[in-house]
Amino acid sequence: MQRIAAYPSLTRRVMKVNTYLPLALAELNSGSDNMVNEFDVIVIGAGAAGLLAAARSAQRGYRVVLFEKNTKPGVKILMSGGTRCNLTQATDRRGIVEAFGRQGSFLHSALSALGPDELIALFSAAGVATKVESTGKVFPVSNRAADVLEALKEMLFQSGAEIRLGEAVLNIANVENGFCVRTERAEVIAKTVILTTGGKSYPGCGTTGDGYAWAKQFGHKIVPPRPALVPLRSECRWATELSGLTVSDVKVQIVGDGSKKHVSENRGSFLFTHFGLSGPAVMDVSRAVTACPDAVNWQAVCDFLPAVNQEEILTLLSEAVQTAGKIPLATVIAQWLPRRLVEALFSVAEITADRRVAKLSKAERNRLIDALKRQPIPICGSLGFKKAEVTAGGVELLGVDSSTMQSKYKPGLYFAGEILDLDGPIGGYNFQAAFSTGWLAGESV
Repeated sequence: MQRIAAYPSLTRRVMKVNTYLPLALAELNSGSDNMVNEFDVIVIGAGAAGLLAAARSAQRGYRVVLFEKNTKPGVKILMSGGTRCNLTQATDRRGIVEAFGRQGSFLHSALSALGPDELIALFSAAGVATKVESTGKVFPVSNRAADVLEALKEMLFQSGAEIRLGEAVLNIANVENGFCVRTERAEVIAKTVILTTGGKSYPGCGTTGDGYAWAKQFGHKIVPPRPALVPLRSECRWATELSGLTVSDVKVQIVGDGSKKHVSENRGSFLFTHFGLSGPAVMDVSRAVTACPDAVNWQAVCDFLPAVNQEEILTLLSEAVQTAGKIPLATVIAQWLPRRLVEALFSVAEITADRRVAKLSKAERNRLIDALKRQPIPICGSLGFKKAEVTAGGVELLGVDSSTMQSKYKPGLYFAGEILDLDGPIGGYNFQAAFSTGWLAGESV
């Protein structure tokens, strides 16, 4: 924890003055053509992983330059969490590892270097207080992603690293004892390169998969990238007509190709949209759909009352017959779910909305239970990388030393962040992985 405490607590006013000035100077300095510079470390991509990798390696005394093709760093950070930036999840290292499933073991060393508690302490020392919401998501108290980015920029400034904005990397070549990185304005030589160029999600932020070709150039296998944490498309009319309606707790199972066995399952908030389905419950299972590009036979089977089992619903209906038999059945069900959804489900179940509780037949009761607990919604694909929060796939983990983030094929080449074949659920897990792998790469060079 001593290394984290090296960053003094700063007021926002001081942070802004100190941050914008060096970034502006760096941009001016990068404007000279045909420059040839030597550094110890070159970091490519100024996102969450890149900013922290550059700051940490420079803090350790190395001459570091960070290249970013956008005119501003951390564009995706500013968009994340509804512009609030979900930094991490309120869990321990094991909780993060388990959330990543089969990929999780790769993160053991990175999380040992910078786990959730250390990450929160790091930002606290930089002046960003955090809070934990009921979902376990950790946000800045200010609810401003901009404060997270300001803290990262201040860390970079304090470390002495140089950043060159609006300067895209064109090529990475082998040279004696290192690499030569050619940009639009300069050639830069260094012993070490850290690739933190991200994946392909939200390409409008500049994450267009640039790093994959460079990784392949040095012998790495690329697991085919696909969208993850992405809204799903549906042409189901009754569902799209509910556009804008949110249900706070829904269990979603993805079932495909006529099989009754689900391939992915999640529970959480659910949003009906004009194009189909969204919300955490849907986005967390979306990778199962995007794994098959021709996802025409998939269904999202929805349990709209996951906290109530079938027997409990039948008991409640029986009690309603005794106490409120003349009340419309839709009114009874609307105690649990939004009225618009209830009316839509009644239509799907072929039950009239004014049907009296006492008049419900056994066949109608069974159809109602199916509509509430096992309602299928056809899925015809996703919104793709354009709206995906994360990329599944990327640099194959087998080719990267998880204890250092260094390439197993090319000494001096390191990876961190979303360029790796690492994708976790919604809830701050992916940012934690980016920060932890970036920190470890900076510690290992």
